[in-house]
Amino acid sequence: MGKHEALTPKAIGKKIKSKGLQKLKWFCQMCQKQCRDENGFKCHSMSESHQRQLLLFADNPHKYMDAFSSEFLKDFLHLLKTRFSSRRVFANQVYQEYIKDRNHLHMNATRWVTLSGLVKWMGRKGICAVDNTEKGWYITYIDRDPEKVQKQKNLLRRQRTEKDYEERLQQAISEQIERGKALESHGTNGEHSSDDNDLKTKEFKKESDDQKITFSLSVAKSDTQSTGETSSSTSTAIGFKIGANQLKSVDKSDTISVCSSKRRLQSKDAPNKKSALDQIIEEQERLRHKSAKHDYWLLKGIVVKIITDSLGDKYYKKKGVVEKVEDKYTA
Repeated sequence: MGKHEALTPKAIGKKIKSKGLQKLKWFCQMCQKQCRDENGFKCHSMSESHQRQLLLFADNPHKYMDAFSSEFLKDFLHLLKTRFSSRRVFANQVYQEYIKDRNHLHMNATRWVTLSGLVKWMGRKGICAVDNTEKGWYITYIDRDPEKVQKQKNLLRRQRTEKDYEERLQQAISEQIERGKALESHGTNGEHSSDDNDLKTKEFKKESDDQKITFSLSVAKSDTQSTGETSSSTSTAIGFKIGANQLKSVDKSDTISVCSSKRRLQSKDAPNKKSALDQIIEEQERLRHKSAKHDYWLLKGIVVKIITDSLGDKYYKKKGVVEKVEDKYTA
C-alpha cells in the first residue's frame, strides 16, 4: 500500500500524530485517549466506553480528582528536584519541560485550573519558595531530605564556628593593638618625665671663671652574640676625667688599641671559613681518589656469561665459573 498524498487529511493526521502532542481540548483523561480533531472527539464522547467512565467518575469524583492531582504533583516535583534542584527557576519553564512527555498527566484533570494556582498552593504548603515578579512566578524547591538537611546543619555549624574563631582572633588582635598603644603612650610619658627630671637635676651653674670644666664618659662592654657569652659586669663602666685644657691633646693610641681589640674579638667569634686555595686542594684530592678506583671486575669464583661469538658457537651464550684471572682483565 502506497503512502498518502501530501496535504491530504490522512497525511496531515499522520504527521500530527508523529509529532506526539496534539491539542489538549481533544484529550479525554478518563479514557486516556487523544483525538485528532473536533469530529473525532465528538464521536468519542458519544461512545459507550466514554459514558461508562463518566458514570464511574460521577459516583466518586473526589477519588479520581485526588488521584490525578497527586500523580501530577509527584511527577512535577520529581522533575523540579532532578532537573533544577534547589535553584530559582521560572515556573512556566518547569511546566514546559513537564509537558514534553507525551504520556504526561494533563493539568485540567487536577484540582488546579491554572499554573499560578499550583504555584500558590505549593507556596502555602511550604513545598517551594515562590515569588511573583513582572515576568511571572518563580519557584525554588525546598529539599527536605534528612541527609541533605543534616548536611546543611553541619555546614551552618562549621560556618558559625569559623565565624566565632575569626571574631575571637580579631578581638585578640584589637586587644593587643590597644595594649601596645597604651604601653607606648605610658613609656613616652615616662621618658619625658625622666628627661625633665634629669635636666632639672643636672643643671650646671658655674661658680667662678677660674673653675675647670670636666666631662665624665662611660663605655659599656658589648656582648658577643655568636659565642652566647654574657658579660657579668655590663652595668660597670670605665670612667675617666679630662680637663678642659687637655681635650686637644688626647692620644690616638687608645682609639687604635680599642679598634684592634674589637677586630680580635670578631676574628675569634667569626666562623672558620675556607679559603679559595683550601677549596682547590680539596677538589684535587677528591678527583685523585676518584681516579684511583680500579675499573676491573673479574674475580676468581664468580659466574660469567659469554656474550661474544669470537670463541665459537660452542661457548656462545654459555655460563661458566672463573677459575683463574690473568692481568686482571683476562680469565
